[in-house]
Parts: sequence; C-alpha cells; structure tokens
Amino acid sequence: MSASVLPIPKFCNGQTVSFIGGEGIIKNYRFKSGSWEYLVEMPMGPEPQMGRVGYETMIWLSEVDIYSLVNNYFEKVLNWKQKKPAKAC
Repeated sequence: MSASVLPIPKFCNGQTVSFIGGEGIIKNYRFKSGSWEYLVEMPMGPEPQMGRVGYETMIWLSEVDIYSLVNNYFEKVLNWKQKKPAKAC
C-alpha cells in the first residue's frame, strides 16, 4: 500500500483572483492531471441583446494561469523581502 500526498491548493473558495482576460471569484477547485484547476466566476457585464444562455461567465483555469490580487498587492506595496509570500489559504 502506498500513500499519495496532494499538494495544497494555492487559492480558496470565495477568493478574488486575476488572470489574463479579467478578474473573478473562486467558486470550486479540483485536482486533475497532476495540478489544481479552479472554477472562476467572472462578474457579469451588461446583458447582450440576444439574452443570456447560462453560465457563460464561469471558466475552469489552471493554477498557473491565476494570481491572487491580495498577494500581488502586498508584494508591491509592502515590498516584502520573502522569496515566497504567505499562502492565500
């Protein structure tokens, strides 16, 4: 019998994050294919003329495609000297 250890997710449910293309809130996450994926809900803009189809504002993103607004703020403003800022979770 062998034990496998999952890495700790970098982001938590309800956390506001940013990525190329916008910002959003983590709604769920899962470990898939050796890395964490996060379901990110983006704020809805004005309703288009054709109406809304469904959850077009939710997308699964890989952990490497997301960064925390909180950690980036502290890194820039407080100029931390740590090599790795504190985890968001």
